[in-house]
Amino acid sequence: MALHVPPVTGETDAIAAFLAQQQDAFRALLFGLTPAQAAAAPSASSLSIGGLVRHATSAQRSWLASAEAAPGEPEATGGVDDYLDAFRFDEDGSLDDLLAGFDEVSAAVLDAVRRLDLDTPVPVPDAPWFPKDVDAWSVRWVWWHLMEELARHAGHGDIIRETLDGATMYALVAARDGLPDLPFLKAWKPSEVTS
Repeated sequence: MALHVPPVTGETDAIAAFLAQQQDAFRALLFGLTPAQAAAAPSASSLSIGGLVRHATSAQRSWLASAEAAPGEPEATGGVDDYLDAFRFDEDGSLDDLLAGFDEVSAAVLDAVRRLDLDTPVPVPDAPWFPKDVDAWSVRWVWWHLMEELARHAGHGDIIRETLDGATMYALVAARDGLPDLPFLKAWKPSEVTS
């Protein structure tokens, strides 16, 4: 993916393009990491890049289910333990499996963005962190909220990745995509020291 979203032709195209860019940030964050590095939590928080990818997978799956069930409600899924577990990635985990699950739900989200009516009402889930004075938001709101959530967690991933090995997003994308070095942007290269 290029470093910027290409021009868009309408709202649905914009939602799909910007969601795809945020999804791609998680792929770039994992680029060049070992499972142990993906499981590491080197910053002040307990978050790891692998855990963030698992959470982004789970969050996309949940919001996709809500949008596709609208105007009805999706089937109930796991509770608090499942939510917390979605932030965990073990150092003996498979990065291939992690990315396969992420890519599968990312593709399904982008497909749904192009298929679903943006104005369809989506019932607000009954959870303590959602407003009690709103009965429904739209599929449009769901996609914009999902974009916000992915962007927030990609930012967390940026901090973690920079703490791990100093890699920044544009340098990772340049390395992954084989872009030529520029005076102001050098493609990331693995260091001799690994975590």
